[in-house]
Amino acid sequence: MSALIWVVGGAGIFTGSSAAALYGFTVKAQRPRLVPNDNVPPVPYEEAEWHSEGKKVKGWFLVHSHPDGGSDPGPVVVIAHGWGSNRSRVLRYALPLYEEGYSILMYDARSHGESDYYRTPTGLQFRDDLMAAIEWLRQRPETDPTRIGVVGHSLGGFGAVLALDVGAPIAALVTDSMPVRLSTMIGAELKRRKLPQFPLARIIPKIMVWRSGISQSMLRRANPVRILHDNTRNRKTPVLLVHSRNDRFIPASELKLILARTPELPHLFVDAEGHSASDRDPAFWPAVTAFFQHSLQKK
Repeated sequence: MSALIWVVGGAGIFTGSSAAALYGFTVKAQRPRLVPNDNVPPVPYEEAEWHSEGKKVKGWFLVHSHPDGGSDPGPVVVIAHGWGSNRSRVLRYALPLYEEGYSILMYDARSHGESDYYRTPTGLQFRDDLMAAIEWLRQRPETDPTRIGVVGHSLGGFGAVLALDVGAPIAALVTDSMPVRLSTMIGAELKRRKLPQFPLARIIPKIMVWRSGISQSMLRRANPVRILHDNTRNRKTPVLLVHSRNDRFIPASELKLILARTPELPHLFVDAEGHSASDRDPAFWPAVTAFFQHSLQKK
């Protein structure tokens, strides 16, 4: 507890029972709601399973058969859900892409859905779970390892951008409603749990970083604004960033932070109401399908 008091007591305010209460708030904020998978794909799929840092991850692999009956490896799109969600809740992305001819891999991040519990989930964990999923996928004969795309919703998008920074073999990335700042992520979770923003939104990120064993150098590196700028400058992975102007959970100002640094990045603002509704905007699917058709075409 002495380390916790040091973390939150810089202003000489929080000690003893106050620090313990703040730690309890942090534990709650860092424990995603466990939502069961309430439906399954209405197309052929197989149950999939692999490990991420020793924990079991469960998923579905929707293998798209070739129209000519061939068996050549093809492009695959991985769907990464957000905080407090699961794979069944992102079927809204998977099915239209499956109909476009892509095989689809979707999974529950650790501490979500049917995957194993993880004590301190963070954006770094979402990165590592995505990388484990891609590694599993690359071993499959149905996969062309040079044509793996990713759709990441919310924290799933954040984790995917962090994966780019460590060289994940992603050929094309679409993010939807992605947070950029840790304070925004914490603020959104506090709002969902009806907990006060002040002073928790400022203090909880510090306790969370300490509790998760994240070094300051790792924290500085986990910066999507910088990562996407470097990715664009080095002409690496094609990226399309999507955000709704009417997202009241993760505001569109998060995308504007990225564009302030890298204004030439391909992006799309939509007007659908909500944090999980971009795909219902008429502009969404034409932009996303055209992006993947171009980025995942056979070289």
